[in-house]
Amino acid sequence: MKKVNVVKIFIKMLPRYARVSLPMFIVLQTLSVAHGIFIGLLAPSMQLFFDRVENYAMGQRPLSAAITGLIILGFVQIGSSIIAGIVQFTRKMYYNRAEGVFSLELHEKINKLPPICFEDTKMLNHMNKAFKGKSESVQFTERIIGSITFFAVYFIIMSAYLFRVKPILIISLLLIFIPVLLTQILRTKFFTKAEDKSAPLRREFDYYENCMTGRAYFKETRLLGAFMFFRKQYKDTLSILNKIRFHAVVKSDLAQLGVQMLSLGGHIGILLLLLNALLNGHISVGAFVAIFASVDAMFHLMTRWICYNLGDVASSFGRVQHYLNFLQIPENNGMDVQVPKNMDISLRDVSFTYPNANLRAVKSISFHIKNGETVAVVGENGSGKSTLIRLITGLYVPDEGDVLYGKINTKEISGRSLFKNISAVFQKFQCYQMTLGDNICISHIDISKDDSGLDKICVQAGLDKNDSQFIDGYNTMLSREFDGVDISGGQWQRIAIARSYYRKHRIIVLDEPTAAIDPIEETRIYNQFAKISKNKTAIIVTHRLGSIKLADRILVMKQGKLVEQGTHAELLTNEGEYARLYKSQERWYKD
Repeated sequence: MKKVNVVKIFIKMLPRYARVSLPMFIVLQTLSVAHGIFIGLLAPSMQLFFDRVENYAMGQRPLSAAITGLIILGFVQIGSSIIAGIVQFTRKMYYNRAEGVFSLELHEKINKLPPICFEDTKMLNHMNKAFKGKSESVQFTERIIGSITFFAVYFIIMSAYLFRVKPILIISLLLIFIPVLLTQILRTKFFTKAEDKSAPLRREFDYYENCMTGRAYFKETRLLGAFMFFRKQYKDTLSILNKIRFHAVVKSDLAQLGVQMLSLGGHIGILLLLLNALLNGHISVGAFVAIFASVDAMFHLMTRWICYNLGDVASSFGRVQHYLNFLQIPENNGMDVQVPKNMDISLRDVSFTYPNANLRAVKSISFHIKNGETVAVVGENGSGKSTLIRLITGLYVPDEGDVLYGKINTKEISGRSLFKNISAVFQKFQCYQMTLGDNICISHIDISKDDSGLDKICVQAGLDKNDSQFIDGYNTMLSREFDGVDISGGQWQRIAIARSYYRKHRIIVLDEPTAAIDPIEETRIYNQFAKISKNKTAIIVTHRLGSIKLADRILVMKQGKLVEQGTHAELLTNEGEYARLYKSQERWYKD
């Protein structure tokens, strides 16, 4: 990763942070400056009060002067407290709003990335770092802005005051400030390196935790006695993560300990200088009392600024940098065009390799699908069927060759335009923890939910809403976690099929959607599918061959290559790969 300093990262973050709500941002920073001014004026107003009290006691000023000094001191103290409360409240509101805006921005970015990114381990690690950085980017920006609008204002006023009282006091402040600042620069380096090492391990850690506690895993994990295995992996990964964090923290804290000793020396130096100045008559009693009373507050604020504000900046800098780098990743910027509803699909010498893989998943494939044709893609597991479907639908773009919708190349069109008329049920379909009706209608949220239309769709998918499992019909919550019900894998597959039917489409893909359904029910579903997809382009992917006779044409995949194509009868006559597969399964479909 290219090294970038904190200033450049802040310059990139500032406009993002400010445009969350520009009016509120301006108000917040104005209040922060006012807070810094009021805190900075505490020492001068305190000196004013004590000097006037001393003058009154010596008969040099009237009582009214002392009372005026008290009023000024009270105004400054009360004003600083009120402004501090308003700033804290406003900052919290702005922080929450910025968190929401940055989260939306990150998810929109992920939505625009090519789907192949989710097959790339490096990209998944990058994404993990970006999510961590997103959470800390608000705090990172806020801390630096606060350093300018509050702490810088305070220290400028205090420095001017101390310089006026006794110029040499400024040197003591510098002796405190410079070493601690250098410590935070070192912390930035330590924690950035730690984050680079932690991101891939953190994904492993989260996965092992899910294997132990996730609903999708816990039954098998307990039954097979695999819990202890995952627990060991979990503990080992946690141990490595903790070691990385521990080493970074130890290095950082050792450096911080050294400079705090120097800061303590500066603290003592200020007190000695004050005492010497007072005894020699260089400063008044009021100035001594005011500065002495302000020393602890001044050191507290400086420690808070450097060790916490700048410390947070140092520890989060690496993750924020990852977040910004992630937002700069090239997007799938295809053209938004109106894809004709009735068009052929052509593959021309298409090859594809997954990220970080050595072997091609699909090799030099060419074929043509006519508009309205039903095509089946068959082959053994791992033959490249699902990869081919992702290429046909435009989820992936080929490394070599072209996929054309009419004359439109999938490399040149946006996914939004291409997917508009496509529906699909993939092998690993989603089981949403929502109601039955929402699980179906989520595929086309732009149209209003209509129970009569849903009834028709459910009949086509072989789904009965009046089944005893669906106790509230379409309003049945399909999750025990939310006081609902759990249903079988077969029912979930029917819901997934109904979801694909509900979406308006001209092209529909069934990518092995019937794995949890018996062959007889599978035949019924495919026959119903043939009726629904009439006059539409339909693609069926399966390794179970008993129900694909309905296809106009069958494509046979083997080891990433298209080895045969033709009708069921033609392929049986050829006695090739298809005939071998069919004969090995023929007994499943005999009466």
